[in-house]
Amino acid sequence: MASDVDVVSRLDSVYDRVCAAERELFALIAEMDRAESWRLSEARDLAHWLSMRYGISLWKAHRWVAAANALESLPGLSDAFERGRLGVDKVVELARFATANDEAGLIEWAETVSCARIRRVGDLAFRPRGEELETTRKLNYWYFDDGARFGLEAELPAAQGAVVARAIERLAREIPVMPGEEGSMWAEARRADALVALASVAVAARPDLDRTTVVIHAPLAALAPDGPNGEVESGGVVPSETVRRLACNSRLQVVLEDDGGNPVHVGRLTREPPAWMLRQLRHRDRECRFPGCGMRAFTQAHHVVWWSAGGTTDLENLVLTCSFHHRLVHEHGWSLSRTPDNSVRWFRPDGTRYLPGPAPPGRATDNVRPPTRAAPATVAGSLPGVAPIARNPVRATLGRS
Repeated sequence: MASDVDVVSRLDSVYDRVCAAERELFALIAEMDRAESWRLSEARDLAHWLSMRYGISLWKAHRWVAAANALESLPGLSDAFERGRLGVDKVVELARFATANDEAGLIEWAETVSCARIRRVGDLAFRPRGEELETTRKLNYWYFDDGARFGLEAELPAAQGAVVARAIERLAREIPVMPGEEGSMWAEARRADALVALASVAVAARPDLDRTTVVIHAPLAALAPDGPNGEVESGGVVPSETVRRLACNSRLQVVLEDDGGNPVHVGRLTREPPAWMLRQLRHRDRECRFPGCGMRAFTQAHHVVWWSAGGTTDLENLVLTCSFHHRLVHEHGWSLSRTPDNSVRWFRPDGTRYLPGPAPPGRATDNVRPPTRAAPATVAGSLPGVAPIARNPVRATLGRS
């Protein structure tokens, strides 16, 4: 059995041969770039060709092309690479900023530091002009998983990215935590919630309601418990529970469609409480009415008797809730009731009343769930401005502003 020393010696020998082969590879890349041989293929440039042919990332391919060309004028670094004194990762980073005058000292320094350290120095040394930084910003989004998920990717100059990061991190610390999502392992989920909160505030502040409306199409039956899902007009699936929550606090317009998807009747537009009513509600309730919550930011007007169940948009039927406890009602099965003296009672999904802290004798048995949901058979008849329809598919268009 080979000793540890023998294994290390063999590894060193193989590594030296690998580095020599990689140096030859880089020399051929530079030769191909000079000859522009990649133009004979369907590639945009040499990096694109390398990425497609050898299955490496486009980012790495661009770095390899740049390093290959730089090594042509860096004999010391080229020799250190070929003999295995420096590996490919360190060579690629050094080639970004080394010159023939300082490469000897940089090679000695690079042997004593990590690749990350060399990359950092390269990042600081390689300073694109301001206009170049500005033109490299981008943001893309897409739907996936059959429309059930939404992907987002962005690239910004560091200064602009810091603004975005600061805003998201600050909001992530302020928004309420969903059940079971406590702890640092849910930090990414909280950042996602913060991004949605930022966008929601921006959309709600726009006076042009039509341009800032997010339209969701859903079968009318989605407004009933266990109803079918809806879909965002531009793509994406919306669970029925979310449809009902949006119907509670968003602009709602009912569009009846025939089998071909043609609108045959458009009901009246119903918005969330007007500004004057919302001011009165905030003055009356002050904060989220869930016992002990006290949240004043990200609060919303919730219909005690749901709008889809025939509830009215007036102060007697409204309660101020934060976005977290609003989701508890619509996505997690909780419910609540309100009395004329403005007492609010909350009920768990099993119908038992939620009592914060030790409860006096007798109160724990108060578990009557308030009627906040509509039965499936009565949904259409309860929608303001829309009569029940016996035939023809019916879809509701929920516009969220």
